[in-house]
Amino acid sequence: MICSLAADFASALPGGGRLAGLDPGTKTIGLATCDAGWSFASPHSTLARTKFSADLEKLRGFVKAERIAGMVIGLPLSMDGSDSPRTQSVRALARNLVVLGLPILLWDERWSTAAVERAMIAEDLSRARRADRVDKLAASWILQGALDALTRLPLDAQAGKLGS
Repeated sequence: MICSLAADFASALPGGGRLAGLDPGTKTIGLATCDAGWSFASPHSTLARTKFSADLEKLRGFVKAERIAGMVIGLPLSMDGSDSPRTQSVRALARNLVVLGLPILLWDERWSTAAVERAMIAEDLSRARRADRVDKLAASWILQGALDALTRLPLDAQAGKLGS
């Protein structure tokens, strides 16, 4: 099930559980996870993209190892909120990930990479260290935004979280 609204996603998670954040790029996919109480997101790793079948198996292993109940995928909308060719690519990825059997939330990720880059520059990280971390940190930023929205839902819409 692919959702674009936090409430629909929450209702698709009747038992709550840990969520994964994905920041899909053309060369890598940044991965993040959160606690089962949906309080905070943490960067996890970066997956180098290859063939989709190999990427799917790596994601399947990640989902199993981390006991992931749902995925939040960053959706790169244009600044005016419209779709772009990159947005269509992410929507296609989400459709292909449905085989994992998890609810998927497409989350507006505008400014996520820029915000993460600014924070790393403020921390005086070298360009090389920023490049190594940006994707998983952006995934964490995306996931945290979704978590904040999920926890602001009325209690009846948070039924999935409350079951954990």
